[in-house]
Amino acid sequence: MGLVLTVDRPRVALTRFAVPPVLPDTGDGWTGDDQRIGFPATQLVPSWTARTPPGSWIEVELQAVTAEGRRTKWYVMGRWSEHGEPRTSVAGQGDDDGDVAVDTFVARRPVTAYRVRVRACGAGARVDGLAVMASALPPHPSGSPPSGREPVELDVPAFWQHAHAGHHPEYDGGGANWCGPAATSMVLAYWGRGPDDLGWVGGGCPHPAVDHAARGTYDRSYLGTGNWPFNVAYAGSYGLRGFVTRLRSAAELERFARAGIPVVVSLSFKERELPGSGYSTSGNLMVVTGFTAGGDVRVNDPAVPDGRVRRVYPRAAFERVWLRSSGSGGITYVLHPPEMSLPESDGNW
Repeated sequence: MGLVLTVDRPRVALTRFAVPPVLPDTGDGWTGDDQRIGFPATQLVPSWTARTPPGSWIEVELQAVTAEGRRTKWYVMGRWSEHGEPRTSVAGQGDDDGDVAVDTFVARRPVTAYRVRVRACGAGARVDGLAVMASALPPHPSGSPPSGREPVELDVPAFWQHAHAGHHPEYDGGGANWCGPAATSMVLAYWGRGPDDLGWVGGGCPHPAVDHAARGTYDRSYLGTGNWPFNVAYAGSYGLRGFVTRLRSAAELERFARAGIPVVVSLSFKERELPGSGYSTSGNLMVVTGFTAGGDVRVNDPAVPDGRVRRVYPRAAFERVWLRSSGSGGITYVLHPPEMSLPESDGNW
């Protein structure tokens, strides 16, 4: 599970859980066994795919174990319904042990183990996949050298979030803020999946699936569409499996690209830090689609100001802003059909 890595790379352990096909709709639901992490972790992020018939929803909770062996309270990591009520993170849970920052449990002191619990409300809720990523971030992460292999580029449709500016402002202010829905919609379209109930979106929309994804990922507490597990769960409504994890280098990203799997990454930067971007952001989601022969990163970046979504970003600059602990620390979510094999892993997927 947990691997001991060099000090300049994140320590990451991802565990997937086998949840009963149908959850009981009364009592405490399903609780997993204690999971030893293998290192002192500072953050935990659960993610899931589930089907929730109308009138039903699930709640995902985490309980951690401190290095002293003491159990924390249970923290609610999300309440989810694919039909929208409820679909919310839960604020105001902080105590001496930690707090929930939208989709991430942030420990105030390192934790060495955890349990996960899933409750169902209403009949018929089914969890298809459940994972928890535990991690500890280094202060100064390092990059990776190019592989020297031939270039690779996946044919991922390019959706520009700003083409949806002013659409449905009740969801995170409208399309100008929809990097998450745009990125998730691009990956769904790559796999030939997505919604067909699009009549409500309105005419003149270039990619109505993006508007649909904004409605389907909107977090009513966070008031945004960038909740990582909610984007994974939304894609799960259309038959994909998925999880949130941390990757440790562009070399790991390349494994997915060469396996034919585009992934979504989260990063923040000033314009000068990522040459060719043309903008600054406190948080953006984009799709990694491949690599050049020189090892630079091919992306579909929905937030670019000029509409040219397909971009190539310099490898070293990209890794620096993506991996640093002041940003997302390498956050990535992987979405794939159930029958698709993932590349070889070192423990973080």
